[in-house]
Amino acid sequence: MKIIKKDNISTVIIISSMIIISSLVLFTSYFFISNQYNMFNREIKDIKNTFIQSQKREIQIEVDSVFEYIKYKRSLKNYNKVKLQNEILDLIQHIRFGENKNNYVFAYKILNYNGGKRFAKMLINPNRKDLVGKYISDDYKDKNGKEFRKIFLKDIKKQGYSFVTYLYQKPDSYKIRPKVSYFKLYKKWDWVIAAGTYLDDIDIKIAQKKDELKKKMYIDITSSIFIFLLFSLFANVLAIILGKQIDKFFKEYNTKILEKTNELERLNKTLERRVFLEVQKRAEQERLLIEKSKFIALGEMISNIAHQWRQPLSGLSAIIMNIKFRYSMGKLDETTMIEKSKEAERLLDYMSNTIEDFRNFFKPEKEKKEFNLNESLDSVLGIIGKTIKNQNIELNLNMEKDILIFGYKNELEQVLLNILSNAKEALIETKRKNPYIGIRAKKEKNRYSICIDDNGGGINIKPIEKIFEPYISTKANANGTGIGLYMSKIIIEKNMNGRLKVQNTRYGARFSIILPKM
Repeated sequence: MKIIKKDNISTVIIISSMIIISSLVLFTSYFFISNQYNMFNREIKDIKNTFIQSQKREIQIEVDSVFEYIKYKRSLKNYNKVKLQNEILDLIQHIRFGENKNNYVFAYKILNYNGGKRFAKMLINPNRKDLVGKYISDDYKDKNGKEFRKIFLKDIKKQGYSFVTYLYQKPDSYKIRPKVSYFKLYKKWDWVIAAGTYLDDIDIKIAQKKDELKKKMYIDITSSIFIFLLFSLFANVLAIILGKQIDKFFKEYNTKILEKTNELERLNKTLERRVFLEVQKRAEQERLLIEKSKFIALGEMISNIAHQWRQPLSGLSAIIMNIKFRYSMGKLDETTMIEKSKEAERLLDYMSNTIEDFRNFFKPEKEKKEFNLNESLDSVLGIIGKTIKNQNIELNLNMEKDILIFGYKNELEQVLLNILSNAKEALIETKRKNPYIGIRAKKEKNRYSICIDDNGGGINIKPIEKIFEPYISTKANANGTGIGLYMSKIIIEKNMNGRLKVQNTRYGARFSIILPKM
């Protein structure tokens, strides 16, 4: 039995279109809502991690300030060990910090680095005055059974400091709450000076943020559902109208055959003009893709600037806190002020040079020039190298010297940066053990060969050459645009008369750039 007949074709088209449109709207709504909930959970997790990291930095600054003060006092001519120790204990007794000034500093005297029931003596603890002067054991467990003293003792033996999270009694309260502490060993005295902060506030802040995000999410979801429904209604009405028009078209089909024949003849006469316009349109689309890829690269550059600046900003924060602490103690002399000012100037110069490096990277080039491949690679690694290092990715370089390339230096650097960024992202997503990226460059008879390998598991797209098509991406969670490799192929093959190839190896992917000698 035939479902589609000559006299019911418009009805079938209308019903089929309505079913397809409604299904698409339903699935789109489902995936949109699921994505909103996933984003909500990720943002809550990021807030928690950011809060804990900020608390760790705060307690570390307090402990480091005490160490700085000890170092300063020991440098004086009238230094007296016993007198200074008593002064430090008195100082620690009065230190309070945090939003409500309820965080404090405490100290142990280590008697046995191997632990034991009398491994240390409590020197000062404003929260537990009953323990001051008494021997303490490393067998002590918090409410969850965590032996945090053994943990920090093991860490300070190995690296001299330790961050430990555990449960402990709050000051002026019987409540046991989660706490993170920073322990640091002063080896000359066998002292461990520590500071901690309670993590109660994170629950309140997360609850507040959850309420804000939920309200925003509900508004977004409600608005989207309304828009989807409105679109569905509009599309179904359009389908009905279109079905009727199709029905009308079939009724008038015979009378329009001649008209279409005439149109075909006119099309043949104007074909050359149409082809020219289509080529122009394609060129415009390609230009827009290039502009889009530049904006994407700019976003990645901003992320890399953030990585480059994170360490000097932390250094500047430590310098300011040190000056503030010395000033509050009345110990800020001219020599220290000059020394700290010079340190701050060096950090600011580093940050300024970083901006200059990134600005030069995006400077447009109008003419081909001869440039050194090793220098270009150094420029690229200056941008992305720290990010690769922070992800514990091993970078293996095997570069022949004096490879001189004639072309657009910045464009080749953009290609190298794009391939290295893709390799880094693949290694992060697949969570490979011992991740590495290898870069090899060598001279051949009439060409130069540059190979970039990784052990990220390879490319699953088949055929693999489709990876160079626009909007094809292997990145998860829609993080990829699919433009980077497409533009890289255009740069290498159209702008520099070379070839860009890809293949899967035993452990990952290999991109090969072949460039002609000048």
